[in-house]
Amino acid sequence: MEKKRKEIVLLLDANSIIHRAFHALPPLKNKKGEDVGAIYGSLLAFFSIIDKIKPTHIIAAFDSPAKTFRHKKYKEYKAKRPKAKEELICQIKAMRDVFKKIGVFVFAKEGLEADDIIGSLASSFSKKREVVIASGDRDVFQLADDNIKIHSLRRGIKDTALYSKKDIEEKFDRLPVEKIVDIKALQGDASDNIPGVSGIGEKTAIKIIKEFGNIENLYALLEKGESGSLSKKIEENLKKEEKNAFLSKELATIKRDATFNFSLSDLYFNYNKKELEKVLREMGFNNIANKMEKEEKEEKKNRSFNF
Repeated sequence: MEKKRKEIVLLLDANSIIHRAFHALPPLKNKKGEDVGAIYGSLLAFFSIIDKIKPTHIIAAFDSPAKTFRHKKYKEYKAKRPKAKEELICQIKAMRDVFKKIGVFVFAKEGLEADDIIGSLASSFSKKREVVIASGDRDVFQLADDNIKIHSLRRGIKDTALYSKKDIEEKFDRLPVEKIVDIKALQGDASDNIPGVSGIGEKTAIKIIKEFGNIENLYALLEKGESGSLSKKIEENLKKEEKNAFLSKELATIKRDATFNFSLSDLYFNYNKKELEKVLREMGFNNIANKMEKEEKEEKKNRSFNF
């Protein structure tokens, strides 16, 4: 009797992975003249991830082009980001179709970012099974838990690492992962135009949160005149930019309570290599398709001798 596979749910931060591939690789066009470099890089990252994780269920979460609840809170949210190039936008759209063709469940929801979809699904699915979040964005570190690991694309698409909750806490000077949003509240995030507090970088933010616990406790003590080891300048900035600190924490916090009209069974991943090879050849990625075909022949050969 065949042993039942361990359930592992892979949550792909699709926009993050595609953006990473687009900027990591030189421009590439197929024979039709279509831009495919980001798709090529995303597929390489995808194959590497599933080879390491061996998931039973997968979802590719995409950002919605519509404004999110964060824009309603702060109209300047992500306002300084340069407009995405057309050659990237068309590949994001194409990648959705590629994922669907190879059996990956694709999902986006108006008003939410991919992180919020991932955070809500991770919170739900991790109660009974292992969850792995694949992303090139450090924001998802806050989601790590005993049953949730982060497969992080650190540089480009080849330099990756699988982080446990403990690994991430080590990166933040042993602060619990739930304190990451407090660090972000003080540090801010230039890429998302989250303001934070002037003069506070990651190291200083970590030091402050280690001393005060969270920003709520920090400001409660500042109101009582208890500033601990804070310098005069940092104390002044904190008091002057209190609204920014609380706003930044709200903007940086990934949602975990969104509900969706699909279930875990919809995410079951049936790795159809024949269909995958067909898609790869359609895209002009013959080198990957040839490699897969060769590996498939080797597997069949090895199975034929396995009596």
